Amino acid sequence: MAESGVNPTAAALLGLLHEGPMTGGQLMAAAERRLAPYWSMTRSQVYRELPVLAERGFVRMGKPGPRSSQPYALTAAGKRTFSRWLAEDPGRDTIRNPIALRIAFGSLHSPSQLKNLQAAANEYHTEALARVREQVKNAKKEGETYDASALEFAVAYHKAALSWLKSAPVG
Repeated sequence: MAESGVNPTAAALLGLLHEGPMTGGQLMAAAERRLAPYWSMTRSQVYRELPVLAERGFVRMGKPGPRSSQPYALTAAGKRTFSRWLAEDPGRDTIRNPIALRIAFGSLHSPSQLKNLQAAANEYHTEALARVREQVKNAKKEGETYDASALEFAVAYHKAALSWLKSAPVG
C-alpha cells in the first residue's frame, strides 16, 4: 500500500462512491459497467473491503435495506484518501495473460490444442472488443470523457491481442 493507505480495489470503491451511496451489489454493478474492461474486481474483494473502509472511517454505513442490503456512503475522510491515492504514482502494470503463458509452452501442446486455444482466444477478444466499443460509444454519448478514454485502453488491448493472435505460432 502506498502513502494513501488504500489498495487499488479500495480506491476503486471510493471512486465509485463519488456517484452516491451504494450497496455492495450496486458497487459491483457500477464496477462492471465502468471498470471491468480494464480493471477486474471480484465480489469477494468488494465485500471484504467495504467493512475495512467503514472501520477506517472512509465510508459510513446507511440503514439496511431489503434483504439486509447495506448501503455505503463516502465520508470526507474517504474523499481525502481517494484524492491522495489519485495523486500517487500508479506503479507499473502487471501483465498476466493466460493465453501468452500457454503459447510460451507451445512446444508441449498438440497442434489441435494450440488451434483450439487460438480459436477460443480469438472469439473472446473479438466479442470483448465489440462490447467495449459499444461502451465507449455510450460513454461518449453520455459525455463521460474520462470513462470513454479509459475504455479506449481496453479497445486497444483487445485489438493488440487479436493482432498478436494472428502471428502466434499454432502448429
